[in-house]
Amino acid sequence: MVFRFAHPAALLLIPVMVLVFMLIGRWRESHAVLHYSDMRLLAGLPVSWRVRFRRLPDALRLLAWLLLALALARPQSGRTQEIIRGQGIDIVLSLDISGSMAALDFAPQNRLEAAKTVISDFIAGREFDRIGLVVFAQDSFQQTPPTLDYGTLLRSLEEIQLAPDLGLPDGTAIGLGVASAANMVRQSKAASKVIILLTDGANNAGGIGPLTAAQAVAALSIRVYTIGMGKTGLVPVPDDTGGTVMMESDLDETTLQAIADTTGGRYFRAEDPDRLQRIYDQINALERSDVARQVYVNWQEQAGMLLATALAALVIERFLRQTAFQTTP
Repeated sequence: MVFRFAHPAALLLIPVMVLVFMLIGRWRESHAVLHYSDMRLLAGLPVSWRVRFRRLPDALRLLAWLLLALALARPQSGRTQEIIRGQGIDIVLSLDISGSMAALDFAPQNRLEAAKTVISDFIAGREFDRIGLVVFAQDSFQQTPPTLDYGTLLRSLEEIQLAPDLGLPDGTAIGLGVASAANMVRQSKAASKVIILLTDGANNAGGIGPLTAAQAVAALSIRVYTIGMGKTGLVPVPDDTGGTVMMESDLDETTLQAIADTTGGRYFRAEDPDRLQRIYDQINALERSDVARQVYVNWQEQAGMLLATALAALVIERFLRQTAFQTTP
């Protein structure tokens, strides 16, 4: 609910009216009709209610004037109505949850937790786009279908864990991760459909090859941005004893670059949390919705109540002056 005065200049009449009212009151007091030689003669007489409320008619008249001034200013209340013109895009986040995502080269978090943190910021930065979530290890799983309910999406993202921690078979099925994400949006009518694939390994599972999946996705006019995560060489990974072991990174950048090229996307490499954040910021800038927001306000006049109240005050004022507060001419 919003409020405004259509003609606020009329409010300047209010101080003028108050000043005129005060001047008239002083003039009346200085031009009394009856004069008494000594007012002490009236001392001790009881004060009636008429004397106590003798200013009531004048107050009602002033109130009516003020209400008329407010009415001239045309007070209006309204409710805003937002109209979205255009169409958002559909985005599916495909996230690797294989055991290698436990690597600690993104300290203080492991790779998976660092990715979840940055992806959360990416989701929070969108407004009109439907976003879905897919995870993959040896198999792929559709976590959340494309939705505008970002709260539900963020809760789903927060619940994601590594495949070994969930008792799922380990592996990296990049082809399935792409195909499963594409299935979410292949029938979408959105003007633009995008997959953001994040992985730290090479394809070693699933029945669909990454390049085969990429070609199918390209035929559906779906663009894929690929992100290779992790430092090169040996990286520390937690073991079952609570310690760490060194593991060789096996990121297949050639395949990720080919997926991006085939679908018209781009490939990015992230070796630390800051770089990962900048990558998602870049994608966020590249994929913007063609949406325009227009806000309308349906204004309703509120002067009617003021005028009715002013009329009532004037009627009561005249009635009191002709009855209880009638004065001697």
